[in-house]
Amino acid sequence: MVTLQNIRAAQTLLEGIAVRTPLFQWTSTSDQRKLYLKLENLQPVGAFKLRGAYNKVASLTDEERRRGVISYSSGNHAQGVAYAARALGVKAIIVMPGNAPKNKLEATAALGAEIVTVGPGSEERRLRAEELAAEHGYAIVPPYNDEKIIAGQGTVGLEILADLPNVETVLVPVGGGGLISGVAAAIKLNNPDVKVIGVEPELAADAQASLRAGRIVSFPAAQVSQTLADGLRTQSIGAINFEHIRAYVDDIVSVTEGEIREAVRVLSANPQTLAEPSGAVAPAAFMFHADELPKTKINVTVISGGNIDPMLLAELRKSQK
Repeated sequence: MVTLQNIRAAQTLLEGIAVRTPLFQWTSTSDQRKLYLKLENLQPVGAFKLRGAYNKVASLTDEERRRGVISYSSGNHAQGVAYAARALGVKAIIVMPGNAPKNKLEATAALGAEIVTVGPGSEERRLRAEELAAEHGYAIVPPYNDEKIIAGQGTVGLEILADLPNVETVLVPVGGGGLISGVAAAIKLNNPDVKVIGVEPELAADAQASLRAGRIVSFPAAQVSQTLADGLRTQSIGAINFEHIRAYVDDIVSVTEGEIREAVRVLSANPQTLAEPSGAVAPAAFMFHADELPKTKINVTVISGGNIDPMLLAELRKSQK
């Protein structure tokens, strides 16, 4: 399990690398339920993933870095690893699904990473990365099931507590579980009274099913690949992540595709709060699922990323719920 010391060490390491993103007050002062948005869309790679990726790559031995790193991702972790590898002078290979958004594929390549494409399944890209690592000796930088990754993502939680000490509930998107593992650990180890709620698309609500069942539940690739939230199309959460979720997360709720679309559209009205679908799931839960959330006044939702395809954004802005 990741400790508070691990997360604080990651925070020190990330100074000057990751942006200390602001909290943006979304609701008006007259609203009883106040919402602040944690703007991880303002990171250099447009998403929180840089935090964990850099913490992991920086922790590798000189020998491991000389051999190069490999990772697997639907997009944002790919950019985080590519950015970290370039900053540290390390060769990076990323296994990505062929149906990843074009803007994420291009951004990863522009950062100097070599891209290997496979089918849409999250397990498929993980297995291919492991094969290539065994063949070439690359060090694997997992997207979520790793303590260094979790500690890096946990720095988001430390920043929330520092900027809003009276926060009562924090809503965090869940894909493989790296972000919520770190944020929940950082928050609960500082203040156990703060509620931490995960949010997933209904089509990929495997973490919710796992928490309910008390064991890791896997969803089929054909189902999870249908959600608009491409960054959350994981078929199951990691084993290390599940332990953190069971220890520190109060509940996980799910949102519909229509709710995700509407949240993206509403958030896009301000360039600062522009969110990709994966980054909009937590605000969507606040907007549409108040009855499933703690009855708290001071709330934060994490906008985990803003790397939305411009054509998709144009389409969503034209449409109404």
